[in-house]
Amino acid sequence: MKISEADLIINPDGSIYHLNLLPEDIADTVITVGDLDRVPEVSKYFDRIELKKGKREFITHTGYIGNKRITVISTGIGTDNIDIVFNELDALVNIDFESRMVKGQLKSLNIVRIGTSGAVQPNVPMGTILASSFGLGFDALMHYYEQELDLEEKALLVDINSHFNALDGIKPYLTAADESLMQQFAHDMPTGITATAPGFYAPQGRQVRAKNAVANFIGQLNSFKSGENRITNLEMETAGIYALAKTLGHKALSINAILASRVKFEFSSNPNAIVEKAIQTILERI
Repeated sequence: MKISEADLIINPDGSIYHLNLLPEDIADTVITVGDLDRVPEVSKYFDRIELKKGKREFITHTGYIGNKRITVISTGIGTDNIDIVFNELDALVNIDFESRMVKGQLKSLNIVRIGTSGAVQPNVPMGTILASSFGLGFDALMHYYEQELDLEEKALLVDINSHFNALDGIKPYLTAADESLMQQFAHDMPTGITATAPGFYAPQGRQVRAKNAVANFIGQLNSFKSGENRITNLEMETAGIYALAKTLGHKALSINAILASRVKFEFSSNPNAIVEKAIQTILERI
């Protein structure tokens, strides 16, 4: 079926609507970061940069480390932006913009998120570089998409729903990391379930002035256990990345620079060094 102009918006120059990118602008290996200022902190390690483009909060650099072509792109904050970035990345590689038809042969991108996060377990210290074994979404993104779960995801989600059954109106979703990317990039890293919230303050258990409707959310997160699976950290993108990547046929892995302890009420005095360590580790393994 031909995709309508209202469903897939292409700019007059042939680029995709929000990202402002042409199909040839992106590599098969994509690094996502939330903060647009973090894009040059990744691309400074490239041997050469062939492309720099930006529109709104979406900044893209594509270049090479040796003969390996890599794209780094900023997503902004939250799974609402993940919805835009991942659908448009997929369109760039899997839709013919001239015919507006899905290509006969689909491409699967390798997508690695390098982001920041707060630990919800006391034994995950600040400075840890942690890989998300699962993304657990407390946002609503995947309520709008059909999602197929494997047996492990289904079983774990049953335990999660039982544990969080008192959260009125919130229906969590769950997706596992891609195993091949986990082996390539995170074989020696600590792992755990990463919870994804739809906001930074009350949705992550913080209280400033507005009164929280969910009592002791951090305690609910860190008390969950299913076999060896525990919720280790909390942020705002991973669950959407995992679920939408899997739905679209891409591989995804989330790497978390732990900058805060939510149970010890501490924040790193040198967050940039932790993020830099995560960037260097991933680029070395590419």
